[in-house]
Amino acid sequence: MTETEQTGLAGIIVGDTALSTVGKAGIGLTYRGYDIHELAASATFEEVAYLLIYRELPSESELKTYCSRLVALRAIPNELKLLLETMPGSAHPMDVLRTGISLLGTLEPESTKHSAYQIADRLIACAPSILLYWYQFYRNNKRLDITQYADKTTADFFLHALTGKKPEQEQGRALDVALILYAEHEFNASTFAARVTISTGSDFYSAVVSAIGTLRGPLHGGANEEAMRLIASFQMPNLVEATIKSMLVDKVKIMGFGHRVYKISDPRSDVVKAWVETLSKNSSEAPLFDIAQGIEKVMWREKKLFPNLDFYSALLFHFCDIPTLLFTPIFVMSRLSGWSAHILEQRAHNRLIRPEAKYIGMEKRSFKSLKDRTSATSTK
Repeated sequence: MTETEQTGLAGIIVGDTALSTVGKAGIGLTYRGYDIHELAASATFEEVAYLLIYRELPSESELKTYCSRLVALRAIPNELKLLLETMPGSAHPMDVLRTGISLLGTLEPESTKHSAYQIADRLIACAPSILLYWYQFYRNNKRLDITQYADKTTADFFLHALTGKKPEQEQGRALDVALILYAEHEFNASTFAARVTISTGSDFYSAVVSAIGTLRGPLHGGANEEAMRLIASFQMPNLVEATIKSMLVDKVKIMGFGHRVYKISDPRSDVVKAWVETLSKNSSEAPLFDIAQGIEKVMWREKKLFPNLDFYSALLFHFCDIPTLLFTPIFVMSRLSGWSAHILEQRAHNRLIRPEAKYIGMEKRSFKSLKDRTSATSTK
């Protein structure tokens, strides 16, 4: 392996996991041994969250109990509501989630009363509530009453509480599938951040906050937001070819294409793309799908870059009437299941994560007294 490949830990194995396979030849993407395509076709996000955290798919009675538990855990304490009301409406939604979950950690700290498993369920249940309480308060001057929503799935609850109306069946299922696809992805940057934090002996909430802060960076999360802005910038599909080629000549980064691990295709992308095509048929903005396909064709022909999960997810969220600024927080809502599972896994076989660095600075030198030093900014 070359020195360049090692930069950023690319290609370096830093630990073991039983949670997922990413880019493994002949295996594809799996969650605890289950192929992602089978899960996306037949499971719900709640089943997948249960699988990741509790290691096996739930039975019918276990799933019913789990879903009821999540519904009951959606409500947020008054102290947290007050904090959300004092946050500025101009705040970044990722900052809202990060700060809200951090406060929850002081109100319901990890203890014998609140175990790691209970906190995992709590965060999966109430992360949408935290986000939407703040959003509705500032966008619509409304204090959201979480208890009035009895939707059984996270996807339906989110869309119902966001728009004020029950989602169409296709919209609810499409978002449910997206949550499944975003749930887990091995040692990505945010998951690794969570594992590093928990390896120090820190608490569950601190690890999750570390992960959110990492996901906030545009090189990890946020690509779907940028992809949506690009797609929406075109009025008609016939304008795509010349514009994208011009952007490539100017070395403008086109977000939503390529992947650090996958080299040929992202196995999640085609699943999302199929749902986007379905949703586009009932949308007045149907040309957006043709525009997206046009961008995909140019990127593959010119750069041999394929769309990753974020590219078509942008349109899926858009066709579900979700504002663009909430796209990355949806990533959090889903990945909380994967983060939680990794936190539990790291703790079960913990060893402090402390890599080494290659030193490239000055050779060892003698200390000079203050009177003998020349100015570091002086010129010769």
